[in-house]
Amino acid sequence: MSESVSEAVIVTAAEPESDPAAPAPLNVPRTPTGNAEVDAQLQRLADTDHLATDGHVEVYEDVHRGLRDALTALDTRPGPPVPGRHPAAAPR
Repeated sequence: MSESVSEAVIVTAAEPESDPAAPAPLNVPRTPTGNAEVDAQLQRLADTDHLATDGHVEVYEDVHRGLRDALTALDTRPGPPVPGRHPAAAPR
């Protein structure tokens, strides 16, 4: 070969290293419930697909707190008045 001919440089793409600790989607189905508060909390679980495993706990605790708050709200919603004694019927 002559010096005027450049050597062919072979460039190979480096294969991405497999990192078992890297975030990976869990692909867990989340079926809507029809309750906007609950559905928002279930959708929040999708955040774990983009976090390393050590970040999941924060999301799970946040979702648990939100679901607990939604259940508590069901107990505090106003309903029909509770029947009670009529003041005139109270013993004197």
